[in-house]
Amino acid sequence: MENVIPKTKLKVHVLNLLKEIEKTGIGVIITDKGKPVAKIIRYAEDSSDILKSLRNSVIRYDAPTMPVGLEDWDALK
Repeated sequence: MENVIPKTKLKVHVLNLLKEIEKTGIGVIITDKGKPVAKIIRYAEDSSDILKSLRNSVIRYDAPTMPVGLEDWDALK
């Protein structure tokens, strides 16, 4: 779970936030009036690290072009 901080408090806490991001790897979302406007994440030299974390997370579909959930639609019965 990422931390959230309003941009009005960012300047005061930025050094502590950067240390925490470096230590834990958990990013911080910066908000303005409750809406996300930016995200600070730990720098990764190798972009393949992100892809490695997704490995084996995709569900395999035997027939990807076939409709799914037809039995859930009352209008089709």
